[in-house]
Amino acid sequence: MKYIDEYRSPELVNCLLSLIKQTSTKEINLMEVCGGHTMAIHKFGIVDMLPKNIHLLSGPGCPVCVTDKKYIDQCIAYSRMQNTIITTYGDLIRVPGSSSSLEKEGAKGADIRMVYSTTDALEIAKANPQKKVIFLGIGFETTAPGSAVCIQQAFQENISNFYLFSAHKIMPPALKLLADGEIRIDGFICPGHVSTITGSKIYETLADENSISCVVCGFEPLDILQSIYMLVKQIEKNETRVEIQYTRAVQPEGNILAQKILMDVFEVRDDWWRGFGIIPSSGLKIRDKYKQIDAETEFDVDVEETILDIGCICGEILKGLKSPNECLLFGEACNPSNPAGACMVSNEGSCHAFYKYGKNI
Repeated sequence: MKYIDEYRSPELVNCLLSLIKQTSTKEINLMEVCGGHTMAIHKFGIVDMLPKNIHLLSGPGCPVCVTDKKYIDQCIAYSRMQNTIITTYGDLIRVPGSSSSLEKEGAKGADIRMVYSTTDALEIAKANPQKKVIFLGIGFETTAPGSAVCIQQAFQENISNFYLFSAHKIMPPALKLLADGEIRIDGFICPGHVSTITGSKIYETLADENSISCVVCGFEPLDILQSIYMLVKQIEKNETRVEIQYTRAVQPEGNILAQKILMDVFEVRDDWWRGFGIIPSSGLKIRDKYKQIDAETEFDVDVEETILDIGCICGEILKGLKSPNECLLFGEACNPSNPAGACMVSNEGSCHAFYKYGKNI
C-alpha cells in the first residue's frame, strides 16, 4: 500500500476485525506505549471496535506526560534567571509545576519561546550572544538524537551561550517496570517512532524474560488492528516474541548512525518519571565531554520544594492502573483549557485523547 486512504480502508478494517474475533478466546490486556498510538486508537474508535475480551491500556508513551514535576519546577527556576531565554516544544509550556508554569512565567515577563526543533533553539542562541539560551530536552529515543546532534554542533562551533537541560528518557526500563508491576500485561503495542531509532531488538528481553508478546506498530487504523491481530495470535498460541508490523519504517537493528550519535553525547542515568518515581537507568545525561552545554552542570538555581498533585491521577493513568474518566477532576476541574495535569495538557496524553474524542462521560 502507498497511500494513507488505503490504511483506512473500511473493507480491510472489517477483515482484520473479523480475524481478531475469530482468533481471540482469552481475556487479553494490551498496552500501547506511544502517545501517537493513544491518539490514533481514540480518534479512530478502535477500542469500541474490538471484542470485549480485548482490553487496551494506555502506558507512559507521552514524553510531556512522563516528565516529572521536579523537572518543570527547575525549568521555571531557570526562566527566572537574568538574561535567559527558555526554548521548548509547545506542550511543555502549559504543564503545571508546583506553583507556576512556563506559560505563567512568560506572562510575568520571562522570555519563553516555543520552537519546533533543537536547530531553532541553536539559531536563537546565535542571534542573541548576550543571552543564555536553554533548550528543554524532553522525549524518548525519537527526539534524543536531534538534541545530541545539536549539542555536537554547538560544541564544534563553540557556541558558548547555548545549553540543554536533559529530561530525555529511554523506553526499555519503563517497560520492564510495567511488566513486573501491578497489572497483568499480555502484550505491548510497541512505539513505532522510537523503534525507527532503536530497532526492535530492545524489546527482546521483555519477550524472553517476562514472557510478554511485543509488536512494533505503525499509526494508521490498519497498522493498529494488524498489530493487535499479531499479538492476539501470539497470545492464543502461548508464544512470546518480538514482531515488526511497521516494516515500512522499522528494521530490527534500527538507525545505527543515530545510535552512535546518542552514545557519543549521552550516558545512561537513573531518572524521575511522573507517577513512577525514579526508574534506574532510564534517563540520558549529557556526558562530561559536553558538560559546558549541560544546564544542570552550568547553573545552580534554587528550586522550590515540589508539591504533589492533589486529586490528579495522572501517575496511575500512565501505569495503566486507571482510566482518565475515573479521575474526579476529569472534564470539569481539568480540561484542555484549564489542565490540572500533564496528561490533559499534551496532545498525546490519555486524558486529552479521552476528552477530545468523546470519552468525557
